[in-house]
Amino acid sequence: MASLLALLISSIAIIMYHNKPEQYDSALTDRLIPHFHEILSGVGEDPEREGLLKTPERAAKAMQYLTQGYHQDAAAILKSAMFQENYNEMVLVKDIELYSMCEHHMLPFFGKAHIAYIPNGYIVGLSKLPRVIDVFARRLQVQERLTIEVRDIIQNTLKPLGVAVVIEARHMCMMMRGVQKQNSVTTTSAFTGEFLKSATREEFLRLVGSKLH
Repeated sequence: MASLLALLISSIAIIMYHNKPEQYDSALTDRLIPHFHEILSGVGEDPEREGLLKTPERAAKAMQYLTQGYHQDAAAILKSAMFQENYNEMVLVKDIELYSMCEHHMLPFFGKAHIAYIPNGYIVGLSKLPRVIDVFARRLQVQERLTIEVRDIIQNTLKPLGVAVVIEARHMCMMMRGVQKQNSVTTTSAFTGEFLKSATREEFLRLVGSKLH
């Protein structure tokens, strides 16, 4: 019975995957394709060889996906799941995966974010915090600005007593090129309100580092 259930779940997942629509701006895709074709030629490749025939189209679609945050509204995402609640203790969502593109070299950086806020009459659906990360991460970025943007949109939308954001990330522009330091990790932080107080900030950092689960 268990194996039959597993097979059924697997089959449903496959059907859902294959039926998942890919939504791209076809006009933009057509505009980008020649540029990626030219890049392949410029670096010494043959864009007409079998393995690269569809690469310009794939790259054009991938770039749209990786920069979709320009067309998303982080404030609207938060407002869609704001609820009045008499709770004024720290809410922390940590180890949120993030993937972004460095605006200097257009190479990925990736890592995790930790977000906390202290409600002031409103809480927000927990899934909306990772969604806010994605909105700003899916743009050409620098980690410092990404950290500030996430902090500010939560502060300005929820009006909490304080917000804390810490991002830890590895940058491929440091790992694949330049200094080529494979184990370097960049940490950025931004705080408002109650988190500017050392005791609250230390509690947040202690919780981020803890293994309660």
